[in-house]
Amino acid sequence: MIRLSKSIVGQIEAEAVAKVICEDGYLGMGSEVKLFEEEIATFIGVPAENICCVNSGTAALHLAVQAVTEPGDEVLVQSLTFVASFQAISGAGAVPIPCEVLPESITLDIEDARKRLTEKTKAVMPVHYGSNPGNLDAIYEFAEKENLRVIEDAAHAFGCKYKGRNIGSFGDIICFSFDGIKNITSGEGGAIVTSDRNVMALAKDARLLGVEKDTEMRFNGKRSWEFDVKHQGYRFHMSNIFAAVGRVQLGRFISEFAPKRVAIAEKYRELLDGVKGLKLLESDLRFVVPHIMPVRILDGNRDGLKDYLEKKGIQTGIHYKPNHMLSLYGDRAYDLGTSEKLYSELLSLPLHPEVTEEHVVNICESIKSYF
Repeated sequence: MIRLSKSIVGQIEAEAVAKVICEDGYLGMGSEVKLFEEEIATFIGVPAENICCVNSGTAALHLAVQAVTEPGDEVLVQSLTFVASFQAISGAGAVPIPCEVLPESITLDIEDARKRLTEKTKAVMPVHYGSNPGNLDAIYEFAEKENLRVIEDAAHAFGCKYKGRNIGSFGDIICFSFDGIKNITSGEGGAIVTSDRNVMALAKDARLLGVEKDTEMRFNGKRSWEFDVKHQGYRFHMSNIFAAVGRVQLGRFISEFAPKRVAIAEKYRELLDGVKGLKLLESDLRFVVPHIMPVRILDGNRDGLKDYLEKKGIQTGIHYKPNHMLSLYGDRAYDLGTSEKLYSELLSLPLHPEVTEEHVVNICESIKSYF
């Protein structure tokens, strides 16, 4: 079986975890998390105080939304995204407003989003689908004109660039995911990046149950015994164990993970270019380190090809079912025909650093054989 995705971890990650368990002896949020935040900051090119590590990418989005909205406020977000984007918004008490995507890139269609503005709209959440940030210039121009906050769902896009600049090194609020199959993993984990001091203070307190300034105490190996709580908080902090894994993974990214992911995607694009019945998505591999490899399968052939590849031992995925088609978020009639059509076409091919060139050739030959 050629797996769709896979966690690429090994002995050095195990040794880092063993050090936390056997030598440090403290498994909660402490010095390892502090070091991981500092190393992420150095990698991206921002001050360390701009980074807040949490226990998932969903938690990062949740805290970001909570920091800039009030209950009942609306957040514009593409419907064709993982349900985590929507759950983070609704979990923070805001209302996700499903929007269309551009079929070439599966990124937010700003013109459609503009039509869905109301007096309750307070933020827009562009999703960097397949690691592609889309047209961030247009999104930020739109947000500035309409006085909206921008929360970038960059779960797929750690290590990617936009016009030569690292994602997270500019912009309003950027949220990464470090779950088991992302560009780097910390086992489970995520991070918020922002230069907004108020947002960062709220996020850092809220990840630790709202206890004010508990981050500083934890990073110094202490606990807060006398404290105040002014805002809703959660158990969203990252553990030292997660951070230890993340630090090793960050060290492997430039030399190992990024070039391998890009090379795999380049090979797919070379071999599938011009295949009748299949359409590649836009992706600039000079700047994008792809997390997934979605393609469009045309003319109603997606499910047939998926079954054909599975029988050949090739796992595939569908990223994603539009959220307005889910019971929780489909309480209103939405005109989102583009998203629904794309949902019937999208098929993700295996992409992770253990996929070989031979695997890619096999997969592409199988696709051509099917057609």
